Parts: sequence; structure tokens; C-alpha cells
Amino acid sequence: MKRRVVVTGLGAVTPIGNNVGQFWESIKKGMVGIGPITKFDASQYKVKMAAEVKDFSPKDYMDPKSAKRMELFSQYAVAAAKEAFDDSKLDMAKEDPYRAGVIVGSGIGSLQVIEKEYTKIVEKGPSKVNPLMVPLMISNMAAGNIAIQLGFRGKCTNVVTACASGTNSIGDAFRAIQYNDADFVLAGGAESSICPTGVAGFSGLTALTTREDPMRASIPFDRERSGFVIGEGAGITMLEELEHAKKRGAKIYGEVVGYGTTGDAYHITSPLEDGSAAAKAMMLAMEEANVLPEQVEYINAHGTSTHHNDLFETRAIKAAFGHKAKDLIINSTKSMIGHLLGAAGGVEFITCVKSIEEGFIHQTMGTVETDEECDLNYAIGAPVRKNIHYAMSNSLGFGGHNGTLLIKKYEEE
Repeated sequence: MKRRVVVTGLGAVTPIGNNVGQFWESIKKGMVGIGPITKFDASQYKVKMAAEVKDFSPKDYMDPKSAKRMELFSQYAVAAAKEAFDDSKLDMAKEDPYRAGVIVGSGIGSLQVIEKEYTKIVEKGPSKVNPLMVPLMISNMAAGNIAIQLGFRGKCTNVVTACASGTNSIGDAFRAIQYNDADFVLAGGAESSICPTGVAGFSGLTALTTREDPMRASIPFDRERSGFVIGEGAGITMLEELEHAKKRGAKIYGEVVGYGTTGDAYHITSPLEDGSAAAKAMMLAMEEANVLPEQVEYINAHGTSTHHNDLFETRAIKAAFGHKAKDLIINSTKSMIGHLLGAAGGVEFITCVKSIEEGFIHQTMGTVETDEECDLNYAIGAPVRKNIHYAMSNSLGFGGHNGTLLIKKYEEE
């Protein structure tokens, strides 16, 4: 028997709020966290806009020595994880630390430390490289630093599947609890790659928009969409085995009931054109949950604002839901916070959980008119108030990685 898994804690660092409360209030107000790049001089770049985290101070979450041994993506991860842990009200003095897990992904790790230390090699020689370069750089250090800070000694891994990293991490945590590898797991994603190498690299792929109007930069499904806006942050959730949560009287935000993951086996950057593999991920999540397409009311789409993603994801939704696709309410949180890469799935999962809790589906900001084939209900023009029983979150990553999570309003049986 697979064990039931519920959500008992939420933590976020985003371009529109450095905790879940601030983030969700900004979501409800329709705030857009996109603006001119300030993290480096972008005057020579075609891309001028990003969705940066504002006013983040690591000393609010950790001691200075620890902060110096972490790059920004790890600092964001620790901050969000501590919020989720505190929100869960778990008492580690009463828990077995070997039953406490961390599965937090980052698609890239730290490009900044690579830039900085390579410059030292070129200008001053290899002996000047920071001895901590490698542990600062590698992507697993988000999970490792969370475990160190909180004393979690159970399963500690990270999933690297580009823009699906956060979703796949939550899916793996779901599986770990289902099959008794852990009683509770902090899971999600963290990323911070708004730097010369990151922006130049994605620009070289023509993946980023060159628009400079914040309200018309990230416009998922719009006929004028021209690329994504690079963002940063972290989204971490506490997943917990149901009986463990009930025994300690935890607040339960929702239940994770399905997880589907597939590979396109098609192209290094473009999704499969007919959307069939992404559709299969959605179908697998519904199959596991024993849920019919007509029972799902809301999808938080990957919705990057690139031509290929939005078109092919729309095709995938139609393939998975058939004629019921027209009844779905679909939105893209990336219209407000840009694309958080490996952190996107974590923050968008939190958005789904909060949407179920409050019966509120935010509009896809900035999107005005869709193209002919993007013809579903993308919550354009106004938010939707609706009692939600089942919400779905999609993530699609470079390399053809597809991940879908299905979340249910919690009901005691």
C-alpha cells in the first residue's frame, strides 16, 4: 500500500515577495516582478529585463559564516526551506532525523562563482582560486545546505532536469514518502542565474525576449510572445506522510495524489511538437490519482512565453484532456515572476496549493490576445474565483524532461 502524502509547510523567495505571505498577496494584486537588470551591466546585451529577487538579506536566515559558504541559489533555498519548516511546526527534538529528507533541485547551480574564479585564473593564475569554489558552485549544495542547517539526516538528493528540476524534486519526495523512505521531506527548487553568462547563454539560444515593457515581456500564450524572462528564487514545500501529520495535529494545505514524468526523446531544447510525451505525464498523474479529466479544474502551465513551449504545451493539454480541455482554467505564474528555471516548479506548486486553499486562480498577466492554436482558457483579463478540488502543475525542461504534479483539496476519509 502506498502511503498518502500531504503538504504541511510552504516557503518561497520570489521576484514579488521573499516569503509565501508576500508572494501570495502580490499574486492576488496582479503584481509583475519584471524590471531592468541590476545585477550586472547589461548595456551591451540585447536582453535588458529580468525578474530579480529584491531586498534579500541572507543574515535574516542564517549566520554570516554560513552565508559566506553559500552562493545565492543556496541562500534562497535555505531561506525558503526554513520558512517551510517553520510553517510546518515540526519539532525535530521529537523526530528521528534519519526519517527527515531533503530533495531540492537547481538546474544550474552557481554560474557566478565560475565567472568570478575563472577570471582569477586568467588574470592572477590558478593558485588564486577560492578553495571553496567547487562546493559553492555545484547544484546539489542547495539540498546539502538545507540539511546542514536543519539537521535532516535522511534521504538528501537533488534532481537536475533543467526547468523541470523543482517539479521532479517534489515528485521524487512524494515517492520517497509513499514508499516509506521518509516521513517528511523538504522538496522543491532554487535558482539564481541572472549574470552575464546566464543571460548571454540563453540569449544565444534566442530563448529570452528582448522586450523592455515589463507588462509585455512575459506574455504566455499571447500571439506576440517572443521568449521568456529569466527569473530567480526558490520554492520549497514540506511534504509529509498523512498519519504522521495527523498525529501531531499539523495544518494540512492539500494532498499530493499524482505524479507523472516522461521524456520527449526528441530535441535538446524544443518540446515534442505534438505534445504527446507531456500529455502522457499528465495522464500518468491522473491515472495514479484515479482521477478523470473532467475532475481537474485548474492547470498551472509551464507557460514560458516562448513560441514553441506555449503552442506545444497547449497541444499536450488537448491530447491529455480531449474535449474537456476547453473546460479547464489555465494560467502561467511566469507572466508575473518570469521563468525561475530550476525553481519554477517549486513556486508554481505553491501557487497551486494556495489556489486550492483560497479558491483563487490568478490571471495570466500581460497576455491580451492568443494565437489561433492557443485557444484554451488562459485566465486572461481577470482572476477567477472558483472552488478547486484538483489542481495540476506542469514543468517542461530542456532535454525533453516533462513533469506533472496533481494536488487535491485535502479531505479526511
